Amino acid sequence: MKKIIATLLLLFALFQTSNTFAQDLLKSTDLSTLKVDYLSDSDIVKIKTQLQTNNVTIEQAEPMALAKGMSAAEFAKLKERLAMPVTKTELVKKDNKEDDDDEKADAFGKKQEKIVNTKVKDSINALIFGSELFDNPTLNFEPNLKLATPVNYVLGPGDELQVSVYGVQEFNASIPVSTEGKVTIPYVGQIPVTGMTIEAATQKIKGAIARVYSTVGSGQSQVAVSLSRIRTIRVTIIGSKQPGNYSISSLATVYNALFLGGGPGKNGSYRNIELLRDNKVYRNIDIYRFLVNGNQSDNVGLKDNDVIRIPAYNQRVTVEGQVKRPGIFEMKKGETFSDLLSFASGFNEFAYTASVNVLQKTDKEFKVIDINASEFSSYKPLSGDVFRVTKILNRFENRIKIDGAVFRPDTYSFYEGMRISDLIAKADGLKEDAYSNRARIIRLKPDLTTEIVNVNLAKALEGDLESDIALKKEDVVTVYSILDFVEEFKITIDGEIKKPGIYDYYENLTLNDLLVEAGGLTGSASKRVEIARMIQSEAIDDVNPNKAELFNIEISATNNEQAKNFALRPFDVVNIRKMAVYEKPEMVTVSGAVHYAGKYVLAGKKDRVYDVIQRTGGLTSVANVEGVRIKRPIQAKQIEDLENVNLNLGKKDSIQNKLEKKLKEDLKFATIPVDWKAIVKNPESNTNVTLFPGDEIEVAAYNEGVKVTGNVLLTSEIPYTKGKGFNYYLNAVGGIDAKGWKKKAYVIYPNGKADVAGSFLFIRTYPKVIPGSQIIVPEKPEVKKMSAGEWVGIGSVISSMALLILTAFK
Repeated sequence: MKKIIATLLLLFALFQTSNTFAQDLLKSTDLSTLKVDYLSDSDIVKIKTQLQTNNVTIEQAEPMALAKGMSAAEFAKLKERLAMPVTKTELVKKDNKEDDDDEKADAFGKKQEKIVNTKVKDSINALIFGSELFDNPTLNFEPNLKLATPVNYVLGPGDELQVSVYGVQEFNASIPVSTEGKVTIPYVGQIPVTGMTIEAATQKIKGAIARVYSTVGSGQSQVAVSLSRIRTIRVTIIGSKQPGNYSISSLATVYNALFLGGGPGKNGSYRNIELLRDNKVYRNIDIYRFLVNGNQSDNVGLKDNDVIRIPAYNQRVTVEGQVKRPGIFEMKKGETFSDLLSFASGFNEFAYTASVNVLQKTDKEFKVIDINASEFSSYKPLSGDVFRVTKILNRFENRIKIDGAVFRPDTYSFYEGMRISDLIAKADGLKEDAYSNRARIIRLKPDLTTEIVNVNLAKALEGDLESDIALKKEDVVTVYSILDFVEEFKITIDGEIKKPGIYDYYENLTLNDLLVEAGGLTGSASKRVEIARMIQSEAIDDVNPNKAELFNIEISATNNEQAKNFALRPFDVVNIRKMAVYEKPEMVTVSGAVHYAGKYVLAGKKDRVYDVIQRTGGLTSVANVEGVRIKRPIQAKQIEDLENVNLNLGKKDSIQNKLEKKLKEDLKFATIPVDWKAIVKNPESNTNVTLFPGDEIEVAAYNEGVKVTGNVLLTSEIPYTKGKGFNYYLNAVGGIDAKGWKKKAYVIYPNGKADVAGSFLFIRTYPKVIPGSQIIVPEKPEVKKMSAGEWVGIGSVISSMALLILTAFK
């Protein structure tokens, strides 16, 4: 007994070690008792996953496993098993095992083994009617496990029954059907159920339990039997896109199996599929019954070892053109074109239905036949027939049209004997502006050319049969309007009017009417109005040089009225003159070191800088007399003038473009330097410029610093030192840098004026520096140095020229 217990403990330890190892190879502490032979395929898969998750190879794991007591022989076995490929079936089984022991359960407790299937899109047979049924992944015909078990369901090994006794006595258990086809109920015994329906098995189980549980027989307890787990059966599919053996639910049907197999193959039949059971044809399946009529009578349940055989088709035909569902269709013997038309869901709305063209194949060549509508129910398609359904003609058999001066211009139906008066009556008669002396008919001749027929509408409507001509189909009747013959007259008004422009002329239009229509006069309008009128004459008058007749009229500008209303004529041009003196006050701005900065109105036409600054109270004590300048806005006309100047630089040259862009976007003001000292001494000095509206006078405050910027070592502001020159301030900031161009340096003075360095007889002079100045050192332009090859080329040319000269003087 002790030996048996020890053996059991050893086996338990080995099993626990294997499980521990399988669960975590890297975290196990003792692997000395591990036996690789005891590990299942799912354990091997777990070890592989664990190594991949931790980014560890089996070679890297070897020293860890040996250190934990695993023998080298066992590790070699493990390494060999890990190297073996794991099949897709094993992976599926592994995944399924983790999902509740290779099973799935629905919300009501029924369980079913998972079925794995990969769909293959059918691109070859896409036009074959019915192929889309097996390509749609959302349509799979799987049995619904939430429905009640069918009473005719036949039990077999693999099923599991839920047997419950409730009432005075209670019992509840899930009992599987054994491989021998029996269920074993505790205290009741074994009950054979294989081959029985669920209904018959329920009655048999109740009877057996009643013999053991006395309260069941007396009715004090009840017995319930239900199917809790559904077995898996195997069926074989031949002739499908994916033929083979399939494990499917015992509740599955033929369509479910066909879907798993991808439907019929390239040449497989959709209408003569055979379900073989016990080596006999149990049923012939026609998928068209389901596709066309929704009839699922062929969708019968399957049994274990059933065979679904899909033979090759007998005959297929093609339907093209104007049908609702064109494609390739399979036909059975005896079916007609009417049956084929129902498969294609009938003609569409544009189909020509009087006859159908058929392309047939003979033993040697093709031939074409036409099937009339009366033959649709009798013509039996042949294999390979191509039916072409064409469109109806783009023409009308009874169309007639009227447009123009009628109340309802439109297209109407034509009938034999229709006359022009009948058509006008259909269009609700003529409009008031209709020109009744003539109407036009554009008529289509038999050879499809057109002709014009003229009609006197007045006589036709009065009952003159000769004028009331008969119409033909496709006639287009046009009724003219007298407004079409009236010239469109215009009149123009311009000048001091709120809405100048071109207006429509109406009969009896007067000047007062036009002034009101144009919004009335502006405040600057004078009482003078000039009207120009075109001269009309049947003869040329060479003596009269005038091109237009002029009228000068005085009006009251305050009420837009004139004493005598002037009648206008077509194409008159009215000009409202402006008052001789009418200018709104315009302003300039003064800012900086003045007593009263702000905006000032230009009181005189020639107000100057000195005049306006005097009105501000003059310069303050902190003002820099060297820092007075004017900022004048750049006008749009100046930019336009620049654009109109041709600098002859070529169309693609960017110099003028950059200059225009600088004026438009960067420079919004032009700076005018002012010499205030000269103006004070002599107000008539030319620096005392006349101001324009929008000018801004800036008076800078006194600044003792001199700013040095540009290509210098240190950009800084140096205090002004009297008597010190240009070089002093450059040296004060460390001099120029490597890119500085000293001889092109310049100074900007506080008033905006600039001065540059110069030279005379090798003597360089630099501009004077005053307080508030700004010294700027520009950058030297880049000069491309000649390469060694270019120097060699120049030397070769010089040598050649020298040799040529020596040769010439010999």
